[in-house]
Amino acid sequence: MSIYFRSTPVNEPYAFDSIGNHWLQEPVKRAKGYPLYHFLQSETGRGSILIRDKKYILNEGEGVLIAPFVSHSYTGISNEWRTSFVTFTGTAESSISAILGNRQVVFTDCEQGKVISELIARIIQKHQTQPMDAKLLSIDCYTLLLEFADGIYTEELKKDSLYHNYVEPVIKEMETRYSEKITISQLSSLVFVTPQYLSRLFRRFLGCSAYEYLTTYRLNKAKELLLVNSRMEIQYIAQQVGFEDSSHFIAMFRKMTGVTPMEFRVLYRNIGL
Repeated sequence: MSIYFRSTPVNEPYAFDSIGNHWLQEPVKRAKGYPLYHFLQSETGRGSILIRDKKYILNEGEGVLIAPFVSHSYTGISNEWRTSFVTFTGTAESSISAILGNRQVVFTDCEQGKVISELIARIIQKHQTQPMDAKLLSIDCYTLLLEFADGIYTEELKKDSLYHNYVEPVIKEMETRYSEKITISQLSSLVFVTPQYLSRLFRRFLGCSAYEYLTTYRLNKAKELLLVNSRMEIQYIAQQVGFEDSSHFIAMFRKMTGVTPMEFRVLYRNIGL
């Protein structure tokens, strides 16, 4: 069995917080989920995984990537269940949701599993060689994340005229001006539609309203500031990501993650030990 935990500060865009393979998997239950993107893959045997009260079976070679703070639990259903796993972090952690097409759960099949297993094995070998090259590991991390990107879906999405004409320009505006005081009404006027119609388009293509997308993007940016700038005050972080009221920021952060910004900062620091 091989397992490695990050023991250095997060300085690269993408990094492995932990990585391992050939792990004799024990039962795990996380009612509040895990604070990072978390991938689990069956190597040998089979496991049963419960995600938001929905049950799935992971056969050999199959895997699942779960977004932060999504409730889940899993246990082996064969005599022995060995797994590979990876947790992702980095200064550009907030961009991972975009890479994944904003999906909360991504399943991988056996064909993908072979590629991912080989990548994990090579990355673990690099961890065994000292000193490690953090920049090369960051590239490996991004390469692994791309294995979960739904490239076909994304390309088809860009071909849809409604997405191209209305949703994509608004997303670019959100991600450029998220730190400013900006409303959905202003964003919808940018593409000459009503706020209600814009949110319907967002739900159709991305599974969330325009307001939810903007809020999630802002909170993900807040996570970056919380982790990269450990002494930055919460009130200042709230302002930097577009919240005028720090109390509202804390409430929204807690609603999304299940913890306050300070608790998130402490929890992440403890996990990195």
